Amino acid sequence: MRRALGELILAVDGGASKTDAWLVGADGSLLGSARGPGSNHQLSGLDAAMESLGSTVDAALGDAGLDGVRPPAVGTGVYCLAGVDLPVDEVRLTDAVVSRGWTTDSTVLNDSLAVLRAGSRSGWGVGVVCGSGLNCVGLGPDGSAVRFPSLGELSGDLAAGGSWLGVRTLGLALRSRDGRGGPTSLVEAVPAHFGLPDPEAVLTAVYTGEIGFGRLFELARVCVRAAALGDTTASGAVGILVEEVVAMVTATSRRLGVSREVVEVVLGGGLFDGEYSAFGERVEAGVREATPLARFRRLDAPPVLGAALLGLDAVAADDQAEARLRAAVPPTRGIDLA
Repeated sequence: MRRALGELILAVDGGASKTDAWLVGADGSLLGSARGPGSNHQLSGLDAAMESLGSTVDAALGDAGLDGVRPPAVGTGVYCLAGVDLPVDEVRLTDAVVSRGWTTDSTVLNDSLAVLRAGSRSGWGVGVVCGSGLNCVGLGPDGSAVRFPSLGELSGDLAAGGSWLGVRTLGLALRSRDGRGGPTSLVEAVPAHFGLPDPEAVLTAVYTGEIGFGRLFELARVCVRAAALGDTTASGAVGILVEEVVAMVTATSRRLGVSREVVEVVLGGGLFDGEYSAFGERVEAGVREATPLARFRRLDAPPVLGAALLGLDAVAADDQAEARLRAAVPPTRGIDLA
């Protein structure tokens, strides 16, 4: 039994609001899965992140009928985690994961690599995630890699994803009310989202803690929806985020030397799901100006699929294993915003 367990793959995708863990066979069979709370160490701290990972891993083992198996239970582990932004993060989180003994061979990566691997069919390309945060990664046909720190203003990001857009959306509603900005439907849409009478009530609720600050990220969707309906103020804010996404994808393709080649661009994250197609269309139009042969793929599977596929790569599984795993995963409408 121990030797059989050693041939299994543990795939983990850990984000700000949730953690997914899959147990996969080397033949691509999906044996168990679980979803747990967020595990971004930058938000919760390292110990809390590891506790979240541990509970989710235990649940996935239980779903596979391996309750009570003590680590190291699984041979290969691929942990694609939000917050693995700098080499120091990779070292700290690898040490923490290895110390828990969930897997005998553990690889810790940024979660954007899971998005790229899940969406790409060529094995290389550009992957961009625009959910609560924004990140981009590129892998070239020659094996070269491009990444960004993605630490907000600290690393030069001008619009750090849905979190930035959500906070700006509340600000635009407040500015319209106090005369610093022009008219916008956000004045009504923002408080309506929270069931409150006006933007000032939303501000007060966030200030007092009645509404958690993190919930402002939800307003990114409100802004994108208003922009699609023709609100010029909302459209301007969305445009800033579009420009930042385009800048990251364009810089990545140029640094990889593939801006004039056919290159897959995988779009993942809540702001790229089908309900907000106008956002993705604006991004695609901007990217095509600098990368005219880009082929876009909207990720229609959970990013943990990419972690599992990276695990299959690590054990040199055949193409049939990848096909079997992809076939076992029902398509999703989009990835959660956070």
